[in-house]
Parts: sequence; structure tokens; C-alpha cells
Amino acid sequence: MPTLDLYAIGNALVDQEFSIDDAFLGLYQLNKGTMHLSDGLNQQLMADRLNDHTTPAGVAGGGSAANTAFAVAALGSTVFYACRVGNDALGDFYLKDLAAAGVQTSPLSRGLGQTGTCLVMVSPDGERTMHTHLGITTDLSSEQVDATRFQHAAMLYIEGYLASSPSARAAVIQLRAQAREQQTKIALSLSDPSMVVHCREGLLDLLGDGVDILFCNEEEARLFSDRLDINDAIAELHRFSRVVVVTMGANGALIGQRNVGERPEEAVGLIQPVSAQTVVDVVDTNGAGDAFAGGFLYGLSQNFTLSDCGLLASLIAAAVVQQYGPRLPRDQYQQILQGMVNQSATF
Repeated sequence: MPTLDLYAIGNALVDQEFSIDDAFLGLYQLNKGTMHLSDGLNQQLMADRLNDHTTPAGVAGGGSAANTAFAVAALGSTVFYACRVGNDALGDFYLKDLAAAGVQTSPLSRGLGQTGTCLVMVSPDGERTMHTHLGITTDLSSEQVDATRFQHAAMLYIEGYLASSPSARAAVIQLRAQAREQQTKIALSLSDPSMVVHCREGLLDLLGDGVDILFCNEEEARLFSDRLDINDAIAELHRFSRVVVVTMGANGALIGQRNVGERPEEAVGLIQPVSAQTVVDVVDTNGAGDAFAGGFLYGLSQNFTLSDCGLLASLIAAAVVQQYGPRLPRDQYQQILQGMVNQSATF
């Protein structure tokens, strides 16, 4: 009997956010809306430029799968996060931030090195562009996998950013094998268009023989499937996952569900739309997709219908984009959930 609702694995990053204009991105040839990997020296140069240009909005715990894990735990599920942080002040900050939301971690996560950092540049339209130095998180490996904890997990969640790390891919392959053996469901996010373009083979390693739930946005879906029409893209992605969730920003989301027993190469399933929530002012899209995945996975852990999983996910993502940073205050997740329960006739 699983006693852990979600076991997530991903990069551990401390975010520092800056409000910038698009001209700044053009000046330094940064592709808007994507993640740019950097080394420590070049990231410091970029940080100096940003500090000369604007005032930072603040520092927050980040990392794609960690943001998702934070949301799932804050909603009330039991969650464990496998990651790699340095034995430094940022590492202390990062793990304490997760613990405050009830996310379990392991001493195996600590190591000698620098905790990863991410400069998050937020444009006037709320779009985020990231400049990332992975630091010690590049060493994430099977040594940080707590197989005993995972033995009690109902679901495994993998972030696509791990596709760039050979040691992290090996760790995921190990977890996937154990997941299949113990019938743990597997969910994966493609994470970023840059990963689809530059690390496709790594993503295929993470996907292995397929997953149960695949998260992506419109651009990622089209790039990975090589299909322009979004419905065709979802049909192609069913080769890798029975459930495909595509977020579409202000246009809501789509949930594709392949029929049970249908062969992946002939997948033609039901596509359910998820209506977009009303957002008065988009402040910062950083973490919106992570938050959506968190709401969706929590719903699955509580046996919600896919439609209700999508509704909760969209409510949480809509709240995230109206503030700076990838995570809401912990009690706000509960408020959103309770508001949905009070208004929905399906509960």
C-alpha cells in the first residue's frame, strides 16, 4: 500500500527574479521564453548586467519539479523530492523552503559544491526567460535516489530538464525500472522548448517505453511531435503516453486521453478542453506550467476526474501568474482547493 503520493526528481535551483524589457533580451541575444544554460562565470556577468539594469524582485526556491512538488504537498499530499544541492547557504535555504511546505528530502541530496541558481528575467507581458547555472545539480545521480522511499510511492514525476545530464538520466532509468516493477505510475514534463530542440535524445531516454501522463505546452508539443496542428500533435504524443496534457496559456489547456487497449501507433483518443481562468494582470509566468502539473497530479492522487484535475490545475496556475515567483503562499493552495470543492457539484 503506497504511503507516499508523489516522488519527484529534478534540478534544485534558487531563483532570482528581475523585471526587464524585451530590448534587454535582444541586446544579449537571449531567446525569450526559454531556458539558457550557462556556467558560473557567465551567469555572474549576466547578473551584474541585470543589477545595473534593474532591481531584483527577490530570491525564491525554484526548479521545475520542485515547484510542482511544492504545490502537491501544499495541497495536502505526501511528497518526496530527490535532488542535489550544495553544502552552502543557498542549499540550506532551498531545503528549508521545501520542508516548510511539507516536502520530504534526504540527506543524500547534500554534497560539496555550489547550489544551482537561475536568473529569471520577466518581460512586461509576464513571459519569463531563464539564465541557469546548474552548479552541483549536474551531479544528480542514482546516489541521490532513495529506493526505500520510492518503494512506497504511488506516482513518479520527472522533469524534462534532466535530459541534459547523463547521470540524472541514469537515475531516472533506475527509478523507471523500479516503478514498473511496483506498478507506480509515471508522469513526465517536457519542461522547455530548448530541451526539445537540443536534448531530444535525452528526453527519449527519460520517456523510455512510455509514461502514464505527459505534460507540455503548445510549443513543446508541436516541436516534439513534429506536427503543426495541436490535435495531430496530441495524437502523435500518445505514442509515449496514454494521457497527454497540453497547456495553452490564455487559451486554457487540452487533455488528451487514449482509449484503453488502443495501440499507441494508432492512437486516436478523446480530447477534453480545460477553460482558461480569468486573469486580470499577468505579472510573471515563471512556474505556471509547474503549478498546473502540481494541481493536476494532486487531483489524480485524490481520484479526481481528469476534468476536475484540469480545473484545479488551471485555478492554481492562474493564481501563480498574477504574482512574482513560481510558488504561492502555502495556505493559498488550500484556499483555492476549498473554493473549488465548495463550488463543484462533483465532490
